[in-house]
Amino acid sequence: MLLARSHHFKSSLTSSVRKGAHAASIRSSLSNRSGDALRMLSTNPSWATLDPKALGKDSEPHYVRNIVGGVWQEESSIKGKLSIPHPMDKDAFPICNVADTSVDELGPFRESMMSVKKSGVHNPIKNVERYLLYGDISRKAGAALLEPENLEFFTQAIMSCVPKSHAQAQGEVLVTAAFLNNFGGDNVRFLARSFANPGDYYGQQSNGYRWPFGAVAIIAPFNFPLEIPVLQLMGALYMGNKPVLKPAEKVSLVMEQYLHLLHECGMPKEDVDLLNCQGPVAEELIVSSPIRLTQFTGSSQVAEHLSRVTAGKVKLEDAGFDWKILGPDVDDIDYVAYQSDQDAYATQGQKCSAQSIMFVHDNWKEAGFLEKIKSNALKRSLDDYTIGPVLSHTTADLLGHVEKLLKIPGASVLFGGKELASHKIPDVYGAVEPTAVFVPLKEMLKDEHYDTCVTEKFAPFQVVTTYSEDELDLVLEACERMSHHLTAAVVSNDSNFQAKVLANTVNGTTYAGIRARTTGAPQNHWFGPAGDPRGAGIGTSEAIRLVWSCHREIINDSIIPSNWTQPKAT
Repeated sequence: MLLARSHHFKSSLTSSVRKGAHAASIRSSLSNRSGDALRMLSTNPSWATLDPKALGKDSEPHYVRNIVGGVWQEESSIKGKLSIPHPMDKDAFPICNVADTSVDELGPFRESMMSVKKSGVHNPIKNVERYLLYGDISRKAGAALLEPENLEFFTQAIMSCVPKSHAQAQGEVLVTAAFLNNFGGDNVRFLARSFANPGDYYGQQSNGYRWPFGAVAIIAPFNFPLEIPVLQLMGALYMGNKPVLKPAEKVSLVMEQYLHLLHECGMPKEDVDLLNCQGPVAEELIVSSPIRLTQFTGSSQVAEHLSRVTAGKVKLEDAGFDWKILGPDVDDIDYVAYQSDQDAYATQGQKCSAQSIMFVHDNWKEAGFLEKIKSNALKRSLDDYTIGPVLSHTTADLLGHVEKLLKIPGASVLFGGKELASHKIPDVYGAVEPTAVFVPLKEMLKDEHYDTCVTEKFAPFQVVTTYSEDELDLVLEACERMSHHLTAAVVSNDSNFQAKVLANTVNGTTYAGIRARTTGAPQNHWFGPAGDPRGAGIGTSEAIRLVWSCHREIINDSIIPSNWTQPKAT
């Protein structure tokens, strides 16, 4: 399978608004300045090359360029281009045209990758001043994203190409800003902190270093067009690598503009190459260039293919069929219903951390929980982008999956299961109501039904089941049999219940407690899968070191004793 054959690109790593407490406080402060004023862009930033208000309204759309070797390529240098349809209005002009680089046009990108030494652009011994440079760039870029003009610019740019509510889109920008601020100043060089151990004798000492890979590639998804690529890109740069970034074509205008911002903040233009192309072309560059690591966020099918063609030189944040278990202790039902709606349906469910399946204890069902999540889902609207286009599936595909589930004995539609009414979403995308399908737990666990029930749909869709007090082991069996282990939520304050579930599961980012969610991926904690040695984390110092550097040991052995005599050969 070639990279382009799977349209099911994923994020991974996202929260219901993808914000930490810091980002939430910033949003509150900004709102107090007058939210209406912030939503109106009177002028665009001086470094910007597009107007997000004009996207989809111009008969000559913005053209998204490549940059390679420090030079932005002219439109005439790439023969092909992709026209990106307006995701909310099939009758509107395209939002942009994107360079459709061909294999024959990869020469400058190969040359750029071949120019990078295996020892990286900088490392703990070479060009160490660049650690300080990137601390300064991060400080400036983080501050810039929080300026109201820039904050709204990126919020609107995101909404134009992957429609989500203003709060969700702005939350993505705020988390990105918080991440950049976390690594301002000396924190970039602290990522490369080394250690030393005493040797066997006088004059010997071993030193452990975090070493870059050199030439690396990043393949980013559509669903978080700023946050995911920025966090991985900056991690690669901090550790001394030279990345080529291939964003999803549908949303590449966002990262094009972010690179303009980085250049404004002092980043050398030759430090990052931006390649706009389709999947097979990116694959050709990866396998024909000295790229030593590819970080991929997206579908499991493409992830496995990349792992094969690169001989395992990958770090993956791929599929996440994410589960939530509601324990026996019913409490704060309105809050839990709200969070469950956010986890399943915010951003049209197009998050790698979205709630894919929910195991509901009978106590919650009897308390009216299912009716509450239905009520919340029905409040979502195209008008405020709390529901919208699914960029990874067609309507027919999604409704076909519902029909397949309904063939399971006892299955039923709790709500949704229909095409959105009165929409103009292009036919190449999906347009469905927030949907929940109930499947009995024991039927789900049957071999003939299980795979269907745990097939991830990157959409506003979830499977719901219920369980009784003595069926927790069946729930844990269902979780054990899942193939990918990204996020999970154990909604319970019962310490014994929590302990049993946490001790017998593996998901890399797991929330526990009555406020537990699946979509928690701000910048203040690790976000990534567990159970796979190729797993890529994001957002924290540990994630950056794990993904973007390797261990190098240098043993200093400098002093020969004055009384040394040659021993007998061994």
